[in-house]
Amino acid sequence: MDKEQVKKMAKNPNNIPGIYNYCDRWCERCAFTSRCLNFSMSEEEFSDPETQDMQNEKFWEKLNETFKVTLELLQEMAEEQGIDLSSLDLEEGAETEKQDRKEVENHECTRAGKRYAKMVGEWLKTSKPLFEEKDKELNEKLQLELPNSFPFVEADEIEDGIDVIQWHQHQIFVKLSRAIHGRIDEEREEPDDYPKDSDGSAKAALIAIDRSIAAWGRILEHFPDQEDECLKILVHLERLRRKTEKVFPEARAFVRPGFDD
Repeated sequence: MDKEQVKKMAKNPNNIPGIYNYCDRWCERCAFTSRCLNFSMSEEEFSDPETQDMQNEKFWEKLNETFKVTLELLQEMAEEQGIDLSSLDLEEGAETEKQDRKEVENHECTRAGKRYAKMVGEWLKTSKPLFEEKDKELNEKLQLELPNSFPFVEADEIEDGIDVIQWHQHQIFVKLSRAIHGRIDEEREEPDDYPKDSDGSAKAALIAIDRSIAAWGRILEHFPDQEDECLKILVHLERLRRKTEKVFPEARAFVRPGFDD
C-alpha cells in the first residue's frame, strides 16, 4: 500500500474520524469496524496469514513497507504546515521525553495499573487447577443431565469473563500511561475549550476497569472458593477507578467519536 492509497482510504466518508484513538482494540467485538480507518488499513495490509506471523519474512517486509509510507505521509504533512523536521532539537526533545516518561512511570495511577496486571498474571498462573476441576465438574453435569443445570451457559460465562480480564489486563496500564502523558503535554500548551485527549484516554481506561470489575464479579460467582483473592483484586481495581476519576474528573463526560455520539 502506498501513501496515495492511504489518503484515498482516509477520505472515505463512511469512516468515523478518530474512532480508533479511544477504543480497546478488540476489533472482534466492535460494531464499528466497517467505519474504522485503522481496521480497514490493517485488513488491507495484513490480510495474508503469512503477514501476521512474526516468524515469517513477509511480516517484516509488510511492517517495513508500512513504516516507509508513514514517514512519507509525515514528511508531506510537515511540508504542508511549514514545519522543518530537520530543524527540530532532537537532544532537547529526547531529554524532555525522558523526564516525561519517568513522571508517567512514577504516577500512582500507572503504578497501580501495572500492579493490577501483575496480580492478574499471578492469579491466572496459580488457578490452572481450578479451571481443570471446573471443566471436570461441568462435564459431569452435562453427562448427568441434572435439572436446572446449564453447564454450557456456565462455561460460556467463565470463558467470557477470563477473555475480558486477559484482554484488559495490560491495556488499563497502557491507557492510563497515555492519559497521564497527554496531561503532561497539555499543561505545556495554552488552555482552550476543546475536549482533552487525556480525558479520552482516561475514559478508555475507566471503561476497561468497569468491564474488568464486572468480569471478576462473574468469576467470583463461579469460583466462590476464590473469594479472598478475587476481592483483593476487586478492591484494588475499585481504588484505581476512584483515583482515576479524581485525577481526570472530566473523563466520564468525554465524547468518544462513534461510541458516545
